[in-house]
Amino acid sequence: MPLLPTPDTRHVDFDKIYEPSEDSYLLLDTLSSDSETKFLHDRFPAQTASPVVLEVGTGSGVVLSFLTTNSTAIFGHDSILTLGIDVSMPANLATRETVSRNNPRGFYLDSLTGNLTTPLRDGSVDMLVFNPPYVPTAELPILPGEEDEDTGRELDLLALTYAGGPDGMVTTDRLLDMLERVLSEDRGVAYVLLCAQNKPEAVAERLRLGGYGEKGVRWKVEKVGTSGKKAGWEVLGIWRIWR
Repeated sequence: MPLLPTPDTRHVDFDKIYEPSEDSYLLLDTLSSDSETKFLHDRFPAQTASPVVLEVGTGSGVVLSFLTTNSTAIFGHDSILTLGIDVSMPANLATRETVSRNNPRGFYLDSLTGNLTTPLRDGSVDMLVFNPPYVPTAELPILPGEEDEDTGRELDLLALTYAGGPDGMVTTDRLLDMLERVLSEDRGVAYVLLCAQNKPEAVAERLRLGGYGEKGVRWKVEKVGTSGKKAGWEVLGIWRIWR
């Protein structure tokens, strides 16, 4: 497939919002690769109901805009519904602007302010994309509304985009627990980015053995994208998760 255009994000205030970086571009490359476009063409054929495509943690909106603008190439048709969720209101406003500026072909629904998938009803998402805060940190930053003058706890929107707590997996584990609830049962699929320090092979095996969520769904899991290796370590990987 020829290279697809990267959405323009020059309007975004990167003092408050995560700037597209290696992880963002790895998602773009992976989702537009020959193997994944074939998977998505087969998963969501044009004659079936329009899939709801959700990105959790949209930041600048570069990934969601890429999927909405290039829906024909990636899904084989423009009959997709895209939706974003971010805990940061500035990120949601930026995402709306990014999508509108980059000639959307699919139908963009909106960007919601919320904590992971909690605003959504069960089984409502057909494809979920998540570039989590994956950097291991001693603790998690506070969420909007948790500021406390007495303790000096202040909101740091940028920290929310990268600080993942011990092993960098606190937020990701919460999202993986939600997959069995939020993904549609017949065709739901998720693409999740993990770094080497997240112990991705162990995460994948836990998913395969039904270790996430209350129902213990045994997921199919495959690594479908990688940023390559540095000093012998694979730095970033994109994992496809489906029933």
